[in-house]
Amino acid sequence: MNGKVRTAALLAVFALLLLPLTAGTAAADGPSVKLSESQAGTGGSVTVSGSGWRPHALLMMLVCGQSTPSRGVVGGTNSCANGDGRAVTTDAKGSFTRKLPVAEPPVPCPCVVHVATVEGAKAQADAVLKVAGHAVEPLPAEPSGGRLSILTDTRLDGSSGLLTWFGAPPTRTLVFTVGNVGTSPIRNPVFQVGTSHGVFAPQWEDQEWRGTLGSGKKARIKLPVELAAGAHGDYTVSLKYGGKVLAEQPWGVGRPWGVTLFWVLVCLVVPAALFRAGMAIVDRVRPRRAGGLRHRGLRLPELALRLPGLGNQKPGAHAAPPTASTLPWFTPDSDPNTAGRLSAPHDDSPTSPTTPTRKGTT
Repeated sequence: MNGKVRTAALLAVFALLLLPLTAGTAAADGPSVKLSESQAGTGGSVTVSGSGWRPHALLMMLVCGQSTPSRGVVGGTNSCANGDGRAVTTDAKGSFTRKLPVAEPPVPCPCVVHVATVEGAKAQADAVLKVAGHAVEPLPAEPSGGRLSILTDTRLDGSSGLLTWFGAPPTRTLVFTVGNVGTSPIRNPVFQVGTSHGVFAPQWEDQEWRGTLGSGKKARIKLPVELAAGAHGDYTVSLKYGGKVLAEQPWGVGRPWGVTLFWVLVCLVVPAALFRAGMAIVDRVRPRRAGGLRHRGLRLPELALRLPGLGNQKPGAHAAPPTASTLPWFTPDSDPNTAGRLSAPHDDSPTSPTTPTRKGTT
């Protein structure tokens, strides 16, 4: 009995040890796609199921012509029925199942159902589909001679400067090393460099590398990459040669905060300048009050001429001595300001009569 228990325990441990190896083999196989039917007509549909994909990945399913699982989509997405494609998201285990309407691709068959990731790490898989009633033609022959292959990982060299912070076009240099794995030399190869933002398709630009790459040789190539002015966000730089994507490189572009700062200053300075100009115009066209003073400042000569008692005085004349104030209910003799003063009568006094003075005894 003890021997049977030991044998069962050893088998259980051995099975547990084999589980990671089995999972690793399945993961190494990569993503796969299966169809519910291998042949369908236009207007019908097939159920597409997949496994081995990245969890919670967004995928796109298309019916493509001039394609085989071994060579892939020869003409790119231009060979696919893009208007009838369907998107699907994998579950936590990297699997999915969804129906796909069958449509005739713009090029003849052989046809496949092409499934590829939309964002993140690139992955794709194809399954053969016969579209009933659609023309079939042989695939174009593979180009003989030289073939380029990426030998090392690509990278983007360069950094953003002060002008980029104010909205100048961001620029980088795509650096990669390629090798000629064909049997004949390649002269002046033309690469296609594409930039894509988010889920949008890349915008391709042809760039020629001047030189000759012999069979079995390698070369280090640098190609300029430039985005539009004011571009910001997450971009992907792709490299294509001979209709095949050789490499992809992510590129995070910062927001041009200098442009935002500029517009904030414009919104503050321009209204302030307009306000000051308007106040200056209003100050010039506003009518002045008679005898009033300007609100912007008081001039000392005007202020002196308008002070009480100085307004009727001519410039350069000496100021007259102040006279005693006369109140209406006081007579000149009983004026409080003159009461108690001893003053001799004089001839020019208009209120006191002239009286002779007596001479005293000598």
